[in-house]
Amino acid sequence: MLAPLQNAAMAVADLIMAVIPRPVPTPEALRDCRIISHRGEFDNSAVMENTLEAFHVARHHDVWGVECDIRWTADLVPVICHDADGSRVFGEPVVIADVTFSELRKRLPLIPSLTELVAEFGGTTHLMLEIKDVPNSLPEQQGSILADALAGLQPGADYHFLALDPDLFAQATFIPAQYCLPVAETNVGRLSEAALDRQLGGITGHFLLLGESTKQKHQSAGQHVGTGFVASRNCLFRELNRGIRWIFSNDAVRIQKIRDQYLASE
Repeated sequence: MLAPLQNAAMAVADLIMAVIPRPVPTPEALRDCRIISHRGEFDNSAVMENTLEAFHVARHHDVWGVECDIRWTADLVPVICHDADGSRVFGEPVVIADVTFSELRKRLPLIPSLTELVAEFGGTTHLMLEIKDVPNSLPEQQGSILADALAGLQPGADYHFLALDPDLFAQATFIPAQYCLPVAETNVGRLSEAALDRQLGGITGHFLLLGESTKQKHQSAGQHVGTGFVASRNCLFRELNRGIRWIFSNDAVRIQKIRDQYLASE
């Protein structure tokens, strides 16, 4: 029940924010903002989330970055999928952690490996890689595999790691902690404190949860603040006017067009 309630609350917040007028941000704010497509551009009908096609659509429309999720197959191949299994998106109840990559490819061919993602988008589209919690975690071994997969990219310039639990960054010790950011849900205070204490890269979360005091603490510490899930012009303007640079969205192509339109008119 939690996910449907959260989605309903987010939808109501989007509707309210969409109708509150906001001044047009400065050209500098428009120019500096970075739009991130949450799981790519998808409808889970013609184009499925977290697939190469969804990411291609975002890049085709000049969206700066894509957010995607890392899970592990039984033979420790990192793949891109939000859910632990394929039921919701693909109608196939395959538990990713229970099958080898070869078997996963046969049954759910649209799920890309991290290596395939990097080959297609590394260095051209910023990758926000969310590490998902998995059973039987082997952080040192998984970290070595991630390091090999990302060896041709520069942390910070080409990618960041995200996680709901900062302890999952044990898989990412091959890069400086400043390139890892926790994703806050309703636990903003705890994750904000963890990000500051561990000298992580900042914090991300829903735009209503990351208030002014939290934003100022992290920006004063030289950390990033990224907010989602921006779905309207007025919400985009609200975030840019209060100094948010990273904008996560489920409608990134549309938000990117709004940003480009107003920037071109300046």
